[in-house]
Amino acid sequence: METLIADIEASSTETADFLPLNGTDYLEMYVGNARQSAHYFQTAFGFQPLAHAGLETGLRDRESYVVQQGKIRLMLTSPLVGRTAIGQHIDTHGDGVRVVALWVDDATYSFEQTVSRGAKPYFEPVVEEDAFGKVVRSGIHTYGDTVHVFVERKAYNGVFLPGFKPWNPVYRPSETGLKYVDHMVGNVGWNEMLPWVDFYANVMGFNQLVSFDDKDISTDYTALMSKVMSNGNGRIKFPINEPAEGKKKSQVEEYLDFYGGAGIQHIAVATDDIIHTVNQLQSRGVEFLRIPSAYYDDLLGRVGHIDEDLAPLRELGILVDRDEEGYLLQIFTKPIMPRPTLFFEIIQRKGAKSFGKGNFKALFEAIEREQELRGTL
Repeated sequence: METLIADIEASSTETADFLPLNGTDYLEMYVGNARQSAHYFQTAFGFQPLAHAGLETGLRDRESYVVQQGKIRLMLTSPLVGRTAIGQHIDTHGDGVRVVALWVDDATYSFEQTVSRGAKPYFEPVVEEDAFGKVVRSGIHTYGDTVHVFVERKAYNGVFLPGFKPWNPVYRPSETGLKYVDHMVGNVGWNEMLPWVDFYANVMGFNQLVSFDDKDISTDYTALMSKVMSNGNGRIKFPINEPAEGKKKSQVEEYLDFYGGAGIQHIAVATDDIIHTVNQLQSRGVEFLRIPSAYYDDLLGRVGHIDEDLAPLRELGILVDRDEEGYLLQIFTKPIMPRPTLFFEIIQRKGAKSFGKGNFKALFEAIEREQELRGTL
């Protein structure tokens, strides 16, 4: 059952928020080939080159390329030598998200507050400096091998972080209209959702925004459960999924098998014009899950009036759902890595605060069709 927090409660919570978060600072992905991955995100998604660190900047064990579009920053990191923790992470999980970095005013305070409430330290506050100023970072562990890094950059004017130099290749494909990270979804194991919900509530001061059980998120074959956790100002939203009993293997179980444990399943990125963005992405080779055309036959009867013409939505496979605040449009890519793990969601909100509950059945049936092709259903 879907339950939205009342506006007055959210306002009160924000006032008492002990861990203010300004937004997502960057996402770091450990990948087999950082240069090629950066090229892919440039070419396919329209990210712009921003910064680089590697042998030329004094690193001997790894290199990183940073790309940006709107407020979204992706850092792609690969090992330069064998037997590194980065290489072990890739061997265990494949290419995937290691770091969800959160922009804060005080990284030392953020570390102390979360650790005092039970967080396992990843690294203590460290000051990093170069000619452009200083950045303070600290980190804590969360589910699986995923970590949160707190980034304090109010005294820094460099391109990204100390130790990085500007990356200015000639090749610069145009952007595709992506604006910011709307939410990030984590998959955890059997009976692990509630402990991690408690972690985000008690350690980081998040509130439960929405809850879905296996009656909300199920098909004839598979099911899962999910709770959405949000920080005080609503800028950070983390849905957390766990498997539920079904006749066949769910998408969460498939993820856990191939990723080798809990981790980030998908990144939802916002756009102001989803039709333009999806047209651009498709023309650059990004593949999306396909929804049967019959989904659109009674769409307007289900969601009411929308501003968009139905024909391009049907042609592109864009889903629509409505809540008490408005409606949203969303579409999901196929997995973008060799393993059937990480994928992206493109979302445009026209007032809606929810996550597309009315689309769950159509979406998960589309995922099951892909699982069947992979032989993992």
